[in-house]
Amino acid sequence: DARYMMECSRAIKCPSIHYHLAGTKKVQQALAQPEMLERFISDPEKTKAIGQIFTGLYSLDDSEVGNASYEMALKEPEKFVLKPQREGGGNNVYGVDIPDALRKMSRVERAAWILMDLIQPPISQGYMIRPGGKSPPEIVDLVSELGIFGVILGDVDNVICNYQAGHMLRTKLSTANEGGVAAGLGALDSPYLLD
Repeated sequence: DARYMMECSRAIKCPSIHYHLAGTKKVQQALAQPEMLERFISDPEKTKAIGQIFTGLYSLDDSEVGNASYEMALKEPEKFVLKPQREGGGNNVYGVDIPDALRKMSRVERAAWILMDLIQPPISQGYMIRPGGKSPPEIVDLVSELGIFGVILGDVDNVICNYQAGHMLRTKLSTANEGGVAAGLGALDSPYLLD
C-alpha cells in the first residue's frame, strides 16, 4: 500500500517503480533476451554487439527452458550462481551448494530465482584495509565490480534529463563468493590512482 501511494503521488521517486523493477534479476533476465533487444534496437549488428556483453541469465520456472536450466545447474554447478530477488550480499548460492538448494525448492519456489553464469573477473593485487584488519595490511588477490550511477528524470511523455552521474567500485578477496560492503564482505575502492 505504501509503495502504491508513493507512486500515485506527485513526489519524485528514487527510484520509481519502473526503475526499481528494472534492477531486479528476473527483469534483467527478461531484458537480456535477444528478442527484447530487437524491440528497442533495429540494427542487427548493434543488438549482437550489445548481447555479447551480457552474461547468461537463465529462468528456473516450470517450463521446458526452465527445466533445462535446472538440469544444467545440477550437472555443472561450479559454472553458476543462483540468485534470488534480493540485494545486499549474503543471499546468493554458489557452485557446489546449488544442487542441494535447488532440490529443496518446489517448482513454484525455484521460479523466483534465476541461474546466472559465474563471472570470472580479472584478479588484481592490492591491500584491503578494514577495521580490525592486520597492520600493516598484506598484499592480497582481489576482484572488483564497477557500478555506474545514472540520473533520469521525466514523465510518461518526456525525458527531461538522462546522464551518468558517478560510479562505485566494490572490491573483495578473489576467494570470496559474496562481496557486499554493507555485509562486511567487501570494501569500497576506486578506479583512480588518486581520488
